Amino acid sequence: MVAPSLLSANFADLKSDLEKINQSEADWLHLDIMDGVFVPNISFGFPVLKYVAELSQKPLDVHLMIVQPEKFIQEVKKLGAMMMNVHYEACPHLHRVIQQIKEAGMKAGVTLNPATPVSVLEDIITEVDMVLLMSVNPGFGGQKFIPNTLKKIEQLREMITRNGASALIEVDGGQSGKCSFAATCRSRCAGGRQFCF
Repeated sequence: MVAPSLLSANFADLKSDLEKINQSEADWLHLDIMDGVFVPNISFGFPVLKYVAELSQKPLDVHLMIVQPEKFIQEVKKLGAMMMNVHYEACPHLHRVIQQIKEAGMKAGVTLNPATPVSVLEDIITEVDMVLLMSVNPGFGGQKFIPNTLKKIEQLREMITRNGASALIEVDGGQSGKCSFAATCRSRCAGGRQFCF
C-alpha cells in the first residue's frame, strides 16, 4: 500500500495535485498535521483539510504530530477520515485516546518516533489498527532514512504475530523507489516524488 503525503503537494495548485492522486494507484492520502510545538514546523489546519476532504477520493490517513491530539477527534471525524493517527509520545493516556478514536467511528493508529522502541506498544498492540514507524525525525521533509527502522519493522511484525494482532505497519520518511522493506510492512507513506507524475 502507498499513501502519498499532502505535505509534498503544490499548495498553489492543490486541486490539480489532488486530481493526480485521485487518478493514481495510491491507496490512501496521508495528511500530516503539525502544530509547531510537538514538532518544530506548522503545516495546515482544518480549513485546508476540509477542502482536501471534499476533493479527495482516497481514504484519509490523518497523522497528528501535535500535543493533545485527543482534543481534535471530533474535527477529524467530521472530515470523514478513515484513520486517525496519534503519537505515542504525545499521549500519556494512549489507551483512552485509542478508544475515543474508535468510538468516533475511525480506525486508530499510533506513531512511534525514531528513538522510541516498539516494546512500548506490547500492552496495546491488539487495540490498534495501524502502527506508523517514523523513519526520520518528524517535522521536516528531505531527511535520510534511518536504517534502524528496518530492525523496528521486524520487531513490530514479530509482536503483532505473537499477540494475534492485525495492525498494519506504515513507515514514514526518507523513502525512495528503491526501498527494500515494502514486502515486510504493508503500507508506506511517500513524500515529494509521489507528486511528480
